[in-house]
Amino acid sequence: MTVSYDVTVVGAGPSGSWTATLLARRGARVLLIDPSHPREKPCGGGVTGRALALIGDAIPAGTLPSVRIRAAQFVDSRTRSAVDVALPRHSAALVVSSRTEFDGALFAAASQAGADVLRTRVTDIDRTTSGFELTTSDAGRVTTSFVVGADGANSLVRRKMCKPFRRSQLSIATGYFAYGATSDCIVIEMLADPPGYIWSFPRPDHLAIGICAQADAGVGVDRLREMVRRWMAVTSIAQVARLEPYSWPIPSLSSGDFLSLDLAGPGWLTVGDAAGLVDPITREGIFFALQSAVFAADALATSAPNRSEQYAARVREEIASDLARAARYKTGFFRPRFTRLLVDALQSSESIRAVMADLVAGTQNYRGLKWRLLRTAELGLGWRLLTNRSA
Repeated sequence: MTVSYDVTVVGAGPSGSWTATLLARRGARVLLIDPSHPREKPCGGGVTGRALALIGDAIPAGTLPSVRIRAAQFVDSRTRSAVDVALPRHSAALVVSSRTEFDGALFAAASQAGADVLRTRVTDIDRTTSGFELTTSDAGRVTTSFVVGADGANSLVRRKMCKPFRRSQLSIATGYFAYGATSDCIVIEMLADPPGYIWSFPRPDHLAIGICAQADAGVGVDRLREMVRRWMAVTSIAQVARLEPYSWPIPSLSSGDFLSLDLAGPGWLTVGDAAGLVDPITREGIFFALQSAVFAADALATSAPNRSEQYAARVREEIASDLARAARYKTGFFRPRFTRLLVDALQSSESIRAVMADLVAGTQNYRGLKWRLLRTAELGLGWRLLTNRSA
């Protein structure tokens, strides 16, 4: 007998697994399709307190191997000056875990909630009179009333339902997992060329070290990875580690992109990276993946005929509008004079350190960032961010 599902979620990363979990808990017939999860992913792996709050008891406290981050070190690449910013020790703190472990826990939660799981790849999607028919690589066809695209930056659902991200809307993240080295401090060295930063995020048994650049910036993976190797040599951050290289595409949208984002349509919607919901400055996406999953489940739990539109409107209002502000700040944020001013301010101003600690921990949004900076003693820093000026 052929089973037809209420919702089929394509992709079992955090956004897909959490969407499937929440819908299954509400009694929907849900299918979760993915050929590879759980698996490691090239990212820092930082999970903020607000992200953990969204998943509640799905991952019981103390069961996920992770590192609680004590501080974030900001480095000016030109002067080599650095400052440590202490992070909160309360529930809003930042923890870092292996993506295999974190994604695996959410994947298990979906199955435990009652979602069916199909470990295969979706190769095509066709609209039918009652919904959609999905063709898989080795498990035949699946019929479903609604499709959720949670299949990342190169989303098949996005390609079939609207349009793929342009190269100018993507970043390349590349670097190394350094096994045998770890810490309780993240390191962020801001760069002007290419605009962005090199990072080191400690996980329980290794460091995730990498760099990110816009895909159309003319800087290839080999050059970016060589920059990371030189940085590792200069900092001696992982001298005895075993290195495993990685590369991965990440959405990195402009302000205009966020304000006109294709998120959903009749019978379908996208969440997480497939929706483009990644901070264009920090490239953090886990919180937005989980938040968009909550919004998707809330919309799909209703029988409203315009539930796709309801979902899209909520994402634009509560997520995309703030990320659009971040995109407007992005150019000025990595200019050398602004970076130097920021590091100097962090060294001398407790209030600026508090702002950056909250930004890293995810409790400071971009809507209030410029005004909070302007209220500190460092008026010049706030003004440069507000006007996107570097001098």
